[in-house]
Amino acid sequence: MAQRITDAVGAHQADRDEFGDHDFTFRPATKEQAKARIALQGVSGSGKTWTGLTLADGLGAKLAVIDTERGAASKYAGNGLDFDVLQMSRYDPRDLVKALAAAAKAGYGTVMVDSLSHFWKGTDGTLEQVDKAKSRFGGNSFGGWKEGTPMQNAMIDALLAYPGHVVVTMRSQTEWVIQENDRGKREPVQVGTRAEQRKGVEYEFDVVGAMDISNTLTILKSRCPSLHRQVIPTPSGQALAKQLLDWLNDGAVGVDPADYVKRATHPEATYQGLLDLFAEIDARGLLATPMLDPADDKPTALGDYIRTRGTALKAAGH
Repeated sequence: MAQRITDAVGAHQADRDEFGDHDFTFRPATKEQAKARIALQGVSGSGKTWTGLTLADGLGAKLAVIDTERGAASKYAGNGLDFDVLQMSRYDPRDLVKALAAAAKAGYGTVMVDSLSHFWKGTDGTLEQVDKAKSRFGGNSFGGWKEGTPMQNAMIDALLAYPGHVVVTMRSQTEWVIQENDRGKREPVQVGTRAEQRKGVEYEFDVVGAMDISNTLTILKSRCPSLHRQVIPTPSGQALAKQLLDWLNDGAVGVDPADYVKRATHPEATYQGLLDLFAEIDARGLLATPMLDPADDKPTALGDYIRTRGTALKAAGH
């Protein structure tokens, strides 16, 4: 009995190793059409929700809003904006992965998360998950982050691999500074510092902007050349979307991740075919694409689904 268990574990590990093999072949770089990955951060009242909504709407795809701000986004419905909303009251990062998988299955071409900060420091967010794990390890921080970090990373991977445009807002940590106003008098002004999310999260997005209390957008980072270092008073989300789309659509037609899902779920798929598909998706950085398992509608990632399906086909002799 023990030997059979050992053999089964060994076979499972062999499958994981085979699917985990990387292709280290270099290929010519080509610019492909892409989807937006945008982050807007700011203090309360800076206009990040409205700007994010109009920007997401301007990207021109069916829009889903994941709302953690107690219905803030829905207050803008009917102002020329058409979107569906999912209200959330607990912010386990694994729940955001599930929500993204559901949005992908429903065919939403754009997802907006308002705000991503709650999944860091809100109820059941990453920081609370770390604290819970610490208590199981006798207060050991390393043990806590050993559980919390994979949750956080999987959430970010699912956002970046979403098969559509992604816009997120983040609250900024705030402080008050004394500044001279337009009448030459010094007064206290609320300003934002870094975003309330894990340090360095801004590196994951193509465009990161900070909004201040006067509704001015300052582009902190941009891979889109036309937005580099721009400072935009009362920004138009529609105008920003046009600039982004001009840049995103300038390239060869990319592969739609939905095509990969179809190939992975095809009834005539084979083990070797799924190995090849896994390698192709790995090379494109799409292993974390969120999806719902066709068999039971449970959330999973494209790479995990292919690995599980491939292992089952191998066991069945396909």
